[in-house]
Amino acid sequence: MLATVSKQLRSHPALIPLFFFIGGGAAMSMMYLARLGLRNPDVCWDRKNNPEPWNKMAPTDQYKFYAVNIDYSKLKKNGPDF
Repeated sequence: MLATVSKQLRSHPALIPLFFFIGGGAAMSMMYLARLGLRNPDVCWDRKNNPEPWNKMAPTDQYKFYAVNIDYSKLKKNGPDF
């Protein structure tokens, strides 16, 4: 399979950017999924030691990837402690 792909790339060099950008997009999507699985407070990997990780988040913790108009350092907690 790899030999066929390399043969096609040698005979059609215009396919090289296509493979490059599709490979880069696949790599970035896998990194984003890994970030969601490791950094998101909604995901619980260890139910024994930390069954509810969303309760231990401070209001100043930024867990979103991109915040448009929110300054997380000025937020205050508006709920009870659990």
